[in-house]
Amino acid sequence: MALIVNFAGSAWIDRALPPVVVGPIVMVIGLSLAGTATTDATMRTVSATKSVYDLRYFAVAMITLAATIIYNMYLKKFISLLPILLGIITGYIVALFFGIIDFTPVMQAKWFALPNFQIPFVTYKPGIYWGAILSMAPLAFVTMTEHMGHIMVLDKLTNRNFFKDPGLNHTLAGDGTASVFASLVGGPPITSYGENIGVLAMTKVHSVYVLGGAAFFAVIFAFVGKLSALIHTIPGPVIGGISFLLFGVIASNGLRVLIDNQIDFNKKRNLMIASTILVIGIGNASLQFAGYSFSGLALATVIGIAMNFILPAHAANEEEANDGDL
Repeated sequence: MALIVNFAGSAWIDRALPPVVVGPIVMVIGLSLAGTATTDATMRTVSATKSVYDLRYFAVAMITLAATIIYNMYLKKFISLLPILLGIITGYIVALFFGIIDFTPVMQAKWFALPNFQIPFVTYKPGIYWGAILSMAPLAFVTMTEHMGHIMVLDKLTNRNFFKDPGLNHTLAGDGTASVFASLVGGPPITSYGENIGVLAMTKVHSVYVLGGAAFFAVIFAFVGKLSALIHTIPGPVIGGISFLLFGVIASNGLRVLIDNQIDFNKKRNLMIASTILVIGIGNASLQFAGYSFSGLALATVIGIAMNFILPAHAANEEEANDGDL
């Protein structure tokens, strides 16, 4: 797809994705994750198949959320750039008092632990598995759709146009290449994440050098077994409390796209497009056929783009109303 964009250009994006489509898509990116945040903030896992509501979890999540909001609103200078980190630390300390953290994995972990790398032709023999390929390949369209949605959000946050510089062909190529490499060495598929974009929106730190430095230290810390184990002890309600804010910030940026571009919802065309995208995306509606499944954001994006091309600028009864006014 990156090669296709390279030769065909990305000018079509402005036509296919006007603000009335982009705004609701960005909102879906944040709001579709709301259920995950809520589950983390309220449900305690008791077995592989069962979770129960825990009031302690909800209390920790709300305290974490409140602390993060306070830090974001009232801290100044350098420390004002760390509301998420400080919120997690505060939530972690509160979780300790509530007795929902188990330090056993930290005690058992080694100080130095080599990640379980998978090396082609050394630890495994690469092969062609058509069943897996045909099952997984369509998912690339889902991640590409999310990728473009995230780029749209970044454009708004940074007041830049990443579709032109460095270009969608380069960002797609980077996303795809990273996924290929990560899979070859046993890592998870790589893509852009709404949580990280939410952090960028809150801290206003958009430097690629900061992000690169964070990536470098993440790699180094991966070799410190006890630190990795300690990070894994961060309980769900702490992550849930932070996610309430992060996912909401993303959705709010989608709303800002609509406001900044003065989208008129008195026009039925705009109302129909935005409404359809929001309900299909947030409801995670799915299209399943021949073993493939397109759901949520991907399906909402495709339908939104199609409606943008198909629907006329004005509904017939709107034109009649305008004639009557004249």
